[in-house]
Amino acid sequence: MNKKKLQSEQTKRKVADAAKALFSQKGYKATSIEEIVEATGSSKGNIYYHFKSKEGLFLYLIDEWDLEWERNWKERESLYKTTRDKLFGIAEQIILDDLNHPLTKAADEFFNNEEKGSDIEERIDEMVKRHVEFNRELLQKGIDEGEFSPKNAEQLAVILEGLFVGMSRMSRKTNTENALQLYHSAIDVFLNGIIARSS
Repeated sequence: MNKKKLQSEQTKRKVADAAKALFSQKGYKATSIEEIVEATGSSKGNIYYHFKSKEGLFLYLIDEWDLEWERNWKERESLYKTTRDKLFGIAEQIILDDLNHPLTKAADEFFNNEEKGSDIEERIDEMVKRHVEFNRELLQKGIDEGEFSPKNAEQLAVILEGLFVGMSRMSRKTNTENALQLYHSAIDVFLNGIIARSS
């Protein structure tokens, strides 16, 4: 990497780190580009060069969070022997990550209230597609290994993502123990349904 490119990457990292601290402390809406400029000493033009917009900068941080989550999951995945166990393990990691990550509140604010341009919507769609594909691969493995009945893994992956997103929002205002119980019940319903089985 040449010197100019290295300096550019260092500036980008400095801006991202400062913005993460500000978003974590003040929330998404209350943090302005001007405050990020002040915290980093970078110009507004420099910030827009790297991230295009405040939304783009925030999504960059969300992407980093996503990648960090995936790395953490890969480190833990071998602890779970079956796909069923992995689903419960994923739920636990989501809870611990959501309840403890510094960007959780700002992300809720961003996804719930912010009007987004089409380029930002496309990036969010790509992120959701990645999550659905992660779910699909996991569920397909369970189907291939005979753990789950043959179903459309793509549809199940979308349903599971909807379940995780909904549970994430519903469990934010409770404690970790209650959130774990809710997620465990949700995974159990996803896997087994609620119809009474005749004896």
